[in-house]
Amino acid sequence: MTQRRRRSPRPLRRLLRRLGLRVERALDWLWARSHRRGDSAPVIAGYVGYSTPDSLVARGRVLSHVRRHEPRADQSVWINLRQMLSLFLTDEVAGVTVRVPDAGVSAVTDAEGYFTLTVPRAGRSGWLQVPVEIADTPEARAVLPVLATQPGARFGTISDIDDTLMHTGAWSLPRNLWVSLTGNVLTRRVHPDAAELLDRLALRGSPVFYVSSSPWNLHDFLEAIFARAGLVRGPLFLRDLGLSAAEKAPSGHFGHKGRAIDLILAANPGLRFVLIGDTGQHDAAIYAAAAARHPGRILRVVLRNAGREAEPEALAALEEAGVPTDLVQHYGAVMPGGMPRDEAPFAAGSAAVPRAVSAE
Repeated sequence: MTQRRRRSPRPLRRLLRRLGLRVERALDWLWARSHRRGDSAPVIAGYVGYSTPDSLVARGRVLSHVRRHEPRADQSVWINLRQMLSLFLTDEVAGVTVRVPDAGVSAVTDAEGYFTLTVPRAGRSGWLQVPVEIADTPEARAVLPVLATQPGARFGTISDIDDTLMHTGAWSLPRNLWVSLTGNVLTRRVHPDAAELLDRLALRGSPVFYVSSSPWNLHDFLEAIFARAGLVRGPLFLRDLGLSAAEKAPSGHFGHKGRAIDLILAANPGLRFVLIGDTGQHDAAIYAAAAARHPGRILRVVLRNAGREAEPEALAALEEAGVPTDLVQHYGAVMPGGMPRDEAPFAAGSAAVPRAVSAE
């Protein structure tokens, strides 16, 4: 008896992508028509950039205007919801040239208003500023922050955000949406043990990078939460939720985070990395795949228990790759009280992979 061949889902995906593109364009047009502010100059929304051995990579987005809110800790859930949703109703400006006046470097914004500028590094390191402007509207200016990795850095850190650094409940869609949409900068909390761990890892100029499937619309929101909590500042690698005719539909959590890790490792070819995540959203599998793609580059993996059990296949793959892995309830478990602050990222001698540890 012959089996019927299953029909490929690709035609349906292409149809959904085309429909999504049309809906997005219609919504963008309606929003732009109802909210465009006369002849006011567009605004450059800057994101934290990063470096390669030879270049500074400055990033941002051009919008017709930027909505800013001054939240209060006691404001209602409905006000929080309204302010959060407003972050997603952006009026992007495509096809404009953004330039670095002093460097002779320019880039054209894409369909979603994003741009990336690559500026010669010229041996600079640490926190730097890249001034940019819109070519046809020089009064539209911004200064973009860029973290250039210190030449003496011994390793780097890549950290997930949701449930790794702050409670979200990302493994449960209803919980995730409720927490994400009804909080504000003053009510969202960073886990104190996460701030302490990253503070130790960032000593001696070791860079910290943040990777999340959250959209770029939340860049400034997350930066404000991190700054309020005293979290180490670093470049964020977030996700574009928009559709374009030239792109595939977003590939999801796994694909985005894997590509971001690849990009960070390629930009820092001389560094090994500590990867920090949680058990709620397949971080173990993502990190195991990264270790397989980049043999010898992953120094250690630390996973916070969050909502789900760790994936045994992924843990086995990390063990196979020789990557020490810690499963913890609290990051204090991998920060022994006697560990000197100028030593390796974790105490020596903890070679069991994986090991489940808990704070005393």
